[in-house]
Amino acid sequence: MFNDIFNETDMIELQVILKANEQTITTAESCTGGLVASMITKISGSSEIFNGSIVSYSNKIKNQELNVKNETLEKFGAVSVEVVNEMLNGVINKFDANFAIAISGIAGPNGGTKNKPVGTVVIGVGDSNNHKIINVYNFIGSREDIQIQAAKVSLKEIFKFIQNSLDK
Repeated sequence: MFNDIFNETDMIELQVILKANEQTITTAESCTGGLVASMITKISGSSEIFNGSIVSYSNKIKNQELNVKNETLEKFGAVSVEVVNEMLNGVINKFDANFAIAISGIAGPNGGTKNKPVGTVVIGVGDSNNHKIINVYNFIGSREDIQIQAAKVSLKEIFKFIQNSLDK
């Protein structure tokens, strides 16, 4: 499903690049519930490039495990560029990784608001040198569709980000 966004061949290529450069990746996931980590670890040998991840579904865990400030959560909400930025910092530090993905969103069918409807997902990718790209997406479909699209777009984005970083 949604293999046009990111597929197993892409994942293998991503992992080959990380291994060749002795780099690691980690994830901080909220609305995807560990789906990105699962997709990474489906490939044999992923332990060479992946130490672990955090599923920070609640604000309490975002704060406790990723050092997302309570003030940031209160001011901007969990589904925000500001929170995803802090999630990236926290997960890179926690797992001493070279690259990270952070995701927070509203997979539905409940939880949407006028300003942040169901399908709103903030995806951030970054590296240990504090280079980041964070974007807001609006996915459509069922809860599972939104989760899969978010996971695959995040992997596509980190793949491009890593390629650009390592080409320099």
